[in-house]
Amino acid sequence: MHSCTETKGGGNEQTQLKTKKRASCVFLPDRTSRGGSGCWRRRLRTEPNRDTDMAHSDGITKPKTRRSKRFLETREPKLLENVKSVMIMKGGNTNQTVTEALKDIYSLKKPNAVLYKKKNITRPFEDSTSLEFFSKKSDCSLFLFGSHNKKRPNNLIFGRLFDFHVLDMIEVGVEKFVSLSEFKISKCPEGTKPMLVFAGEAFEMDNEFKRLKSLLIDFFRGPTVPAVRLAGLEHVLHFTAVDGKVYLRSYRCLLKKSGCRVPRIELEEIGPSMDLVLRRTHLASDDLYKLAHRQPKALKPKKKKNISHDAFGTKFGRVHMQKQDLSKLQTRKLRGLKKRRGEVVAEEEQRPEPKVAKVES
Repeated sequence: MHSCTETKGGGNEQTQLKTKKRASCVFLPDRTSRGGSGCWRRRLRTEPNRDTDMAHSDGITKPKTRRSKRFLETREPKLLENVKSVMIMKGGNTNQTVTEALKDIYSLKKPNAVLYKKKNITRPFEDSTSLEFFSKKSDCSLFLFGSHNKKRPNNLIFGRLFDFHVLDMIEVGVEKFVSLSEFKISKCPEGTKPMLVFAGEAFEMDNEFKRLKSLLIDFFRGPTVPAVRLAGLEHVLHFTAVDGKVYLRSYRCLLKKSGCRVPRIELEEIGPSMDLVLRRTHLASDDLYKLAHRQPKALKPKKKKNISHDAFGTKFGRVHMQKQDLSKLQTRKLRGLKKRRGEVVAEEEQRPEPKVAKVES
């Protein structure tokens, strides 16, 4: 808080006047008001004050106010998780290519992204405590870190966290980059859910590329929706793995007239375009990776007997019936199907005699 000094009469005695500390608001200088820098305005806090609104005991945070209680409820574990947010930050040394790449990826991830504009002097592969601190503060489970130096130029680190601790980190280098602004065409609206296409045997054979595929799916898949309309299939992100490199291309789907009910599809590149080469990796152990994928029992689908699904989601049901006697099946009455007298007598003769139980006298 700011303090001001007041002088009494002509003496040298000074009285220190301090403004009272409030937990619900902060005072900031208002440069736009007529009073200039000496005028103050009040702005409400968006987050509760951890010192005055929450009590910490034995590692458990207990709320003191209703606002802090609502804030803690939003951070509680849930059966259905929120949309995964991404925090995007740059290191102590960056260049124009890395800065533009971070901004373009941020535009693809809006509104589920947080962009830090200030530089953060940290090295994620050596010390990840600062990343974990920022992820807990901004409630983000994914991160993208950009840096540039002589040893690793145009460097990007994709990563994800589990329980606010780093789970996976994969470092890639940008060899060729074309930004969004260089494509002078109309772009997709903000928040469009993209379609992800992965091409290349490396995504199925190599363990590192498998984990990179899983990380990219988490990074770009967006919110889970129950249904998608045809016009909503507008944005395509294509990843191609060839010779240890990953080629990222972004396309826009154009629905053209085809003369029939199904439209003709054309792809138009809208950017950004990146050629990525794989560098260092920090992968979680199999046990930790399995723990991160564990689902609660309430979300596991209950198995239903005699019901199955194929690869396309078609539902099949199996019905169990008693054995039918086809001779008693009612058919269409035609003259050619009527039985003659000789056939009826022959059938009666072939029938076995009924068994009679023996009775002892």
